[in-house]
Amino acid sequence: MTVHPALNNSALDNSARDTPDLPAFADLGLPPALVRSLGKQDITTATPVQAAVIPDAQAGRDVLGRARTGSGKTLAFGLPMLAQLRGKRSRPKSPRGLIILPTRELANQVRHSMEPLARTLGLRMTTVYGGTPYDRQIRRLKQGTDIVVATPGRLEDLIRKGACRLDAVEISVLDEADHLCDLGFFPAVNELLGMTPAGGQRLLLSATLDGDVDTIVRNHLDDPVVHEIDPDQGAVTTMDHHVLVVGSHNKLEATLDLLRANPRSIVFTRTRGGATDLAKHLTDAGIEAVDLHGNLSQRVRERNLRQFSSGRAKVVVATDVAARGIHVDGIGMVVHYDLPAESKSYLHRSGRTARAGQSGAVVTVTHHRGVRDVLRLHRTAGVEARHHDVKTAPMPLTVDALAKAGVPAHEVQVAPGGGSRPAGRRPQGGPRGRGQGKGGYRGQGKSGYRTQGGRRGQSGTRGSRQRAGA
Repeated sequence: MTVHPALNNSALDNSARDTPDLPAFADLGLPPALVRSLGKQDITTATPVQAAVIPDAQAGRDVLGRARTGSGKTLAFGLPMLAQLRGKRSRPKSPRGLIILPTRELANQVRHSMEPLARTLGLRMTTVYGGTPYDRQIRRLKQGTDIVVATPGRLEDLIRKGACRLDAVEISVLDEADHLCDLGFFPAVNELLGMTPAGGQRLLLSATLDGDVDTIVRNHLDDPVVHEIDPDQGAVTTMDHHVLVVGSHNKLEATLDLLRANPRSIVFTRTRGGATDLAKHLTDAGIEAVDLHGNLSQRVRERNLRQFSSGRAKVVVATDVAARGIHVDGIGMVVHYDLPAESKSYLHRSGRTARAGQSGAVVTVTHHRGVRDVLRLHRTAGVEARHHDVKTAPMPLTVDALAKAGVPAHEVQVAPGGGSRPAGRRPQGGPRGRGQGKGGYRGQGKSGYRTQGGRRGQSGTRGSRQRAGA
């Protein structure tokens, strides 16, 4: 694939990889009213992505930013947009600011962050997305709105209905552009940006800058300034990754143990039905949980997310599509109950923890025959994880306890049958000798390999105590 010159590593602005003193918002040339409004929320110092993007966006440049979720991207593009649009009013049906993003939850998150600041400057915002009635959105557009925050499908529908036009847009933002393309929205996004004036300013924020994202850059951005704030591969330095290998019948039980020890968590499943069923199992076991996926109405999705954000629900069980819409700080653990299909999904899921400089842990729960797939996924994602056998893992399964136990991935060997064992430790008595489990490692049961924490039955390990919830 030919790479756009702006995406070449030599063209990247790597200044944000250093660790200079970060500026105050008052030093970035923003309107004093915005700075005061931020101060009322105790937001005074820019994050690295904000310090990098805001000056160039303020100067009217097109900006291409690569930064991970939780780094402060919303204000990085939102503040310059508000600053540039202040002091004027938009005509009915003709917004001057446009933010296109992939999910309803993310649209609401952006509105929640920007609307109080917009009101400070006398600007009006409208969110438009599917799953809700058209009437209110059409009414707001007819009354005149300065900024539209939209998912592509609903925005296309409103334009076809004559309720919105994009010929007055002065500044456009694509948030999480890679996820928009992953969900198949590239044709819609390409067409929508083509409806905005050719001389308008465009800001594109994404975790990766390849494939269809590259095509969008080529088609719609004019000599963009490029800022790479975080690498698109690999784990955040404050994020620890673990693999918990379980027997064929105790995956739910092990997950319950994880969540009892780490109650502020997000669990990911492969299917919508799986998310609903697992949330019910967790709640029935005494861990208040809600589900989040595409089968739910927008009202129920918003209610469930509010319950989790407020702390009433301790766990949210979500699918991949919903992963990008969960922007809640203070999440200590992400659990991959079902393995994602590819490494990008793994990183997107995992990015719900360790946000904004906080620490967090990611645990993949798998049967012993799935270890080979986990190792392959982690290699592709650039992740180093510690592996734990559920039979010898420390109890309770806190983040701190997991960090001190287990073995690194390079010590795990995968047997031909799919099981695994630590490197350099030979199975005793030949394959499947007396007393061996299916993984070919004597005394280890079905999980197939031994980790730190002692043998089965040792004090302080899972085998020495009655399992809660069994």
